[in-house]
Amino acid sequence: MPTAASGPSGPSELFREGIRLLLAHDVAGWADLFAEDGVAEFPFAPEGYPRRLEGRAAIGAYLRGLGDHIEYRAFPSIEIHETTAPETIVVEMRATGRALATDAPFDMTYVVVITAEDGRFTRYRDYWNPLNIPDTLQEAVSA
Repeated sequence: MPTAASGPSGPSELFREGIRLLLAHDVAGWADLFAEDGVAEFPFAPEGYPRRLEGRAAIGAYLRGLGDHIEYRAFPSIEIHETTAPETIVVEMRATGRALATDAPFDMTYVVVITAEDGRFTRYRDYWNPLNIPDTLQEAVSA
């Protein structure tokens, strides 16, 4: 687990470590990047999906469920934008992978606003594209 002394030194490095963990299928490791009281928000989440998760435990439980349904294979496009607040970044990215139940591919775009302090995500606002959810994922993830 990263700490301010031994892990990623800022939000960009922490985010890159998170991508590495997702590609290694280490969903628990990804959840561990959040502060104990971290918040994950999904402002555009459609009905049946959470809009806000509070605390590392709730985020971890949600991510474990997601990992049961999808597998990330690549992040072919990642653009990290630094902001005037050193603890906050904005990320534009694209992820590809597959739905585990059907082996169907998915290709999603995201814009994420991330705040990190002391080597942990404190706020992760994920503006993922709900219009691009494959039918094979929609049923599985919202169940």
